[in-house]
Amino acid sequence: MFAYRRPDHLRRTLAALAANDGASETHVILHSDGPRGAADAAAVKAVRKVAQEAVGSGAFGDFAIVAQDRNKGLAANIVDGVTAAMAAHGRAIVVEDDIVTARGFLDFMRAGLDRFEGDPRVWHISGWIYDIDPAGLPDYALWQVMNCWGWASWADRWQHYREDPQRIVRDWDRATRRRYNLDGAHDFFCQIEDNASGRKYTWDCFWYAAIFEAGGLCLTPTRAFARNIGLDGTGENCGPADMPALDTSRRFESFPPEIGECPEMVARVKQAIAPTPGQRLRRVARRLVRRVA
Repeated sequence: MFAYRRPDHLRRTLAALAANDGASETHVILHSDGPRGAADAAAVKAVRKVAQEAVGSGAFGDFAIVAQDRNKGLAANIVDGVTAAMAAHGRAIVVEDDIVTARGFLDFMRAGLDRFEGDPRVWHISGWIYDIDPAGLPDYALWQVMNCWGWASWADRWQHYREDPQRIVRDWDRATRRRYNLDGAHDFFCQIEDNASGRKYTWDCFWYAAIFEAGGLCLTPTRAFARNIGLDGTGENCGPADMPALDTSRRFESFPPEIGECPEMVARVKQAIAPTPGQRLRRVARRLVRRVA
């Protein structure tokens, strides 16, 4: 778990996780990033107070806090923390301080980690899915896109994580970039360009790139087990946005015998996230600005 300076968000995230089936057998490692300066110190201290309350609550099997003295930044904090957890345990379930989970989230993640550990096709398990109509779809499917609002993976996959935006920008041709962008449905690649130019320092685009280059797949539910409550202007890399409600009482039952790729689910996601004409125009303008820069 990763937190910075949002104690109220963290409190809601921890409360939802504590209500999960299996929470009392879960070992939680909370990585608390340090303040950037005096202005952040009080909020960081409040976050650690919330974390200490969780230590003594008995809601989890174990609860450890890794507190940074200095500010590492979101991306470095996550990459270093996940890498350490993978090295120690061989697998990890990852939640940030603004992810509220349904009751079956942990069970779903554990079942997925067990089910696909020996399947080299599957690299990642997502707890969240875009706002689509799940009617007529299987409960679970495999596809190319990585979502990181509550996720899990294994050490032998995570070891391929690399941050090398200049190589990707140089080596990927137009067709490859379009496939990475889900056939043009969404501009995921712009984040790699922003990292290459120094405009941003993020991590998730590179994890998706590692999965994509390996031809890996991601297990996803067609009804979410997680919801982002941080799209309220308080986050580091996301602006305000409305998110659909989450059925927090939803439990995980079991997987069907077969889970495969689902073209209809992908088609519905493409339709849901396809840009409007105005958004397409702004995308072209941003790309021109990046190229000039």
